[in-house]
Amino acid sequence: MCTALTYVTKDHYFGRNFDYDVSYKEVVTITPRNYPFKFRKVSEIDHHYAMIGIAAGVAEYPLYYDAVNEKGLGIAGLNFPENAVYNEFQEGKENVTPFEFIPWLLGQCATVEEVKGLLANVNLVRINFSEDLPLSPLHWMIADKKSAIVVESMSDGLHIHENPVGVLTNNPPFDYQLFNLNNYRVLSSKTPETHFSDKLDFDEYSRGMGGLGLPGDLSSMSRFVKVAFTRLNSVSGESESESISQFFHILGSVEQQKGLCDIGNERYEYTIYSSCCNTDKGIYYYRTYENSQIVAVDMNKEDLEGNVPISYPLIEDQQVLFSN
Repeated sequence: MCTALTYVTKDHYFGRNFDYDVSYKEVVTITPRNYPFKFRKVSEIDHHYAMIGIAAGVAEYPLYYDAVNEKGLGIAGLNFPENAVYNEFQEGKENVTPFEFIPWLLGQCATVEEVKGLLANVNLVRINFSEDLPLSPLHWMIADKKSAIVVESMSDGLHIHENPVGVLTNNPPFDYQLFNLNNYRVLSSKTPETHFSDKLDFDEYSRGMGGLGLPGDLSSMSRFVKVAFTRLNSVSGESESESISQFFHILGSVEQQKGLCDIGNERYEYTIYSSCCNTDKGIYYYRTYENSQIVAVDMNKEDLEGNVPISYPLIEDQQVLFSN
């Protein structure tokens, strides 16, 4: 499972935890403006916005998990099992496959409002990338500096939800996740007043008691509540260092450690990587499970007028700075 986040200080930041039990050789991939995006059912795009993100390193085609374009628009796909439903080809629709969805939108759209315009005629069509790489059941968070939405293709159609909390996890569907926050309305970053009874003298024996009841388990509903509370109460300076540090701390509140989510056969779901992209500057930051050091790739240091994707394998070995 996964957690995605959008965050604004002076600049806009977009990223996610990628939680899974197996890696697909992920690479940071920059797709320049003149790479010809060939799609299965919609028209090819020869010239488009440049983009950067993390893609599976198992195919030449950039199979993005999450990415942002040079205009500051970001998209992340998250697991949505048992709820995601893709359709057969429909005449008169823009029949986009889920694995094409991120580059198809990022190549053409600069804002969430432009995305909404395209989504009005989109059909997410059920076509696998290959026999070895079948479709994943996904939903998507899409964000720019001003707003965020969630897109879910379900049995009753394509849903587009406004996202006022700026986070996304997995199941259940987003509207239910958002409604569930009503159950946590008493949470506070401050020590709460006593309403239990005026006949007892309650002891404020610890700081942080306003957060009593905040979920701490790894389920997607609990992660949604925790990261929403953490993000909405987060305080950070506006410098690049402070902003990305706080972003990774927010994601760290719901990261998954090996051994805590046993899926059988000695396999465990864990946070394979965490990412944070400054969408204003086009700098993609990440860290991996084994490597706590933040690594950065700047898309603007590459030739964005090229026609060949540029990839950087994730640095997974722990980088330790010795002080003596």
